[in-house]
Amino acid sequence: MCKLLDKEAKKVKEITSVEQFNEIISKDQPVIVKFYATWCPDCTRMNMFIDPIIEKYNQYEWYEINRDNFPELAEKYQVLGIPSLLIYKNGEKLAHLHSANAKTPEDVTQFLDAQNI
Repeated sequence: MCKLLDKEAKKVKEITSVEQFNEIISKDQPVIVKFYATWCPDCTRMNMFIDPIIEKYNQYEWYEINRDNFPELAEKYQVLGIPSLLIYKNGEKLAHLHSANAKTPEDVTQFLDAQNI
């Protein structure tokens, strides 16, 4: 039972408003926001391999936002392709893994390992 609860606690949380997004990225600890779309096959593929990565990099809080619902945020933060992983802290974008470089678990872990946050 504890294992299930621990796993549930590490789940990616959905961002549902601009206000919530702004509050999350303003935290003084780094957070990861995945921009995705429901119709995106690469987003579905990432969902198939991301859970062990979330568990390994649990120093981050993980969130996701549907870029189709918030095109103004995607434009503001230069999210031109999906899925994209962005790291924020204190309201600033610190890093951006663009969709072209986010195809495999190795791509994502190399990106996260390169961060000195």
